[in-house]
Amino acid sequence: MANVSIKFNGKEFLLSCDDGQEEHLENLLIQINQKFNSLKSDLGNLGENKLLLITAIKVLDEYYETKKKIEQKKKELSDLSKKFKELKNLVYEYKDNKEDEIKSLNNNLDELKRTIDDNQKKYEQVLDAATSEISSFIENMDNKNISN
Repeated sequence: MANVSIKFNGKEFLLSCDDGQEEHLENLLIQINQKFNSLKSDLGNLGENKLLLITAIKVLDEYYETKKKIEQKKKELSDLSKKFKELKNLVYEYKDNKEDEIKSLNNNLDELKRTIDDNQKKYEQVLDAATSEISSFIENMDNKNISN
């Protein structure tokens, strides 16, 4: 335990605190002393006990308001975090849907390519058959013309 000597309202006090907390305690006392002196100059000398009570109430009020703001910010942060998670889920869902669409379109494209290739082959077969028939017809005609 460390001991800190402080001056409050013109009086010396010796306070104990954990080791390493001396500077923090001194800073806190500076703040309280400033509030006390500010109230003393604003309200006049009401008496040390009333000024101490008003100072304590004022400090507690500031603490309570700060605590309320922190709780409100925590709630806002929690809500924002939930919205972010929802947005993240929507992004992943959108990505998955788009990937499924791309796969489907690629499958359709592959099927279309196969159909085009099959039709090309059938066209070539029909063309070959027609060419063969025409050649046969011309040969038959030539043979008939030669025989006549």
